[in-house]
Amino acid sequence: MKKCLTPSMKYEIWLQLIRGEATIAQAAAASAVDRSTIIRVRQVAKEGALAALAASKPGAGRPRGMWSWRTRTRRSRGCLIMAGD
Repeated sequence: MKKCLTPSMKYEIWLQLIRGEATIAQAAAASAVDRSTIIRVRQVAKEGALAALAASKPGAGRPRGMWSWRTRTRRSRGCLIMAGD
């Protein structure tokens, strides 16, 4: 029977590989899957990260309606200003 890894399990495996906390063989043994599964997890995570970075727009900022840094600062002092004011 094939063991299925949840997305969070895949993410944790990927983090362990990136941090150097585990080798592919160690991650495969700990997860009870084949090494090729771990290699694929690493490959898909890298491709997903690169695609997300390519799609990001530097300087685009937050979506409208979010509080500005001024708001957070002034709210802590007792006054409230919406973003754009």
